[in-house]
Amino acid sequence: MFETQLNLVLIPQPYDPVNLRSLKSTPTLDHLNARVAWIKADAKAILAIHEHVITNNDRLSVQHNDYNTWTLNIRGVKMEDAGKYMCQVNTDPMKMQTATLEVVIPPDIINEETSGDMMVPEGGSAKLVCRARGHPKPKITWRREDGREIIARNGSHQKTKAQSVEGEMLTLSKITRSEMGAYMCIASNGVPPTVSKRMKLQVHFHPLVQVPNQLVGAPVLTDVTLICNVEASPKAINYWQRENGEMIIAGDRYALTEKENNMYAIEMILHIKRLQSSDFGGYKCISKNSIGDTEGTIRLYEMERPGKKILRDDDLNEVSKNEVVQKDTRSEDGSRNLNGRLYKDRAPDQHPASGSDPLLGRGTMRLIGTFLLALLVLFTALDEAWPTTLSCRTKGGRQKKAKETSWNGRRGRDGREDGHAAEWRQCWERSALSWRRSAPPELDYYSLIQL
Repeated sequence: MFETQLNLVLIPQPYDPVNLRSLKSTPTLDHLNARVAWIKADAKAILAIHEHVITNNDRLSVQHNDYNTWTLNIRGVKMEDAGKYMCQVNTDPMKMQTATLEVVIPPDIINEETSGDMMVPEGGSAKLVCRARGHPKPKITWRREDGREIIARNGSHQKTKAQSVEGEMLTLSKITRSEMGAYMCIASNGVPPTVSKRMKLQVHFHPLVQVPNQLVGAPVLTDVTLICNVEASPKAINYWQRENGEMIIAGDRYALTEKENNMYAIEMILHIKRLQSSDFGGYKCISKNSIGDTEGTIRLYEMERPGKKILRDDDLNEVSKNEVVQKDTRSEDGSRNLNGRLYKDRAPDQHPASGSDPLLGRGTMRLIGTFLLALLVLFTALDEAWPTTLSCRTKGGRQKKAKETSWNGRRGRDGREDGHAAEWRQCWERSALSWRRSAPPELDYYSLIQL
């Protein structure tokens, strides 16, 4: 009696155009006269006997490699090909062996039943749906494209954060602008390849402008940069204006750039070259979209260049060419504060005409001297025209008054001048002589006043 050994082996083949597997079963037969039959056990249908295919299926074929090896080939495997297959050898007793063919299908996302890009207002809700087919049934996983966490909120004002969420539906509530971005629906079932679909969530909100530095200073003839941070969705139109409404256009001295930080945030940059006096003042960065508009304000002021003091008209007191109106305030040590400068009172022996007095310069003293000299000449010429009353300091230090009707009318009946007239004339002549000697070139106006 001959012994028969039957081996049934499943050999995977490369995928065919319909992405299904091919099956090759090979029994080994050591009996020369035995016949081999292939049967689909669950359908109880004979597929082939020896080298002849019985069923009407052109995708099946039988191959006899040598005297003891038989092979059943199934090309273009379909789902109906799945099930139990039996290789039977008609020996005595009969020998058989069974094997199960499982047909697997890679995941495929059903676009007709899957959400696309979505737009929602800030604070609203969104439901993203992703469905896929395949065998075994694919598992759906949600992730954010940028790697950030997905925020899930429930009715009790609680929120959870997770890197991934499983399920065909992803529900987002009370959405904020930080949740804007691309979400990935990933389908996998252990059969390569894994597939995914990208969905873009757009959150709409009113533009927001933030100014990092609202007060910027720079010296003239230098460069300065003004920056505004803008958040807006949908995309906004951004531009710069002066405070008087004049729009700033890019040119030789103005450079306008925008730096995108994410889907909804950009940085507006205004670079001004070679600052001029007319450039100082207010600047506005304005952002407008379909929902609304807003603006931010930056004040640009002139700074003092290192080593140089800036002199402004409004920082001075009333100034003329020959006169400065000074504020005189005295401190405890006797010094005077004149327009922010401290002056000590001059010593008693210091001559007032030496130039130490800040109120009177050399030109002013000459002007006063000339004026007093003109008065002296005028009084002398008019003395004979009408009576005058003059005063003169006598040797005793007291001032006496002398009245006369004319210069020559001070004589008495004896032809001689009376005592008061003679004394007055001598005093006046001495004083005038002393003044003529000491006045030019430096006029002692204090002595003239005392005459």
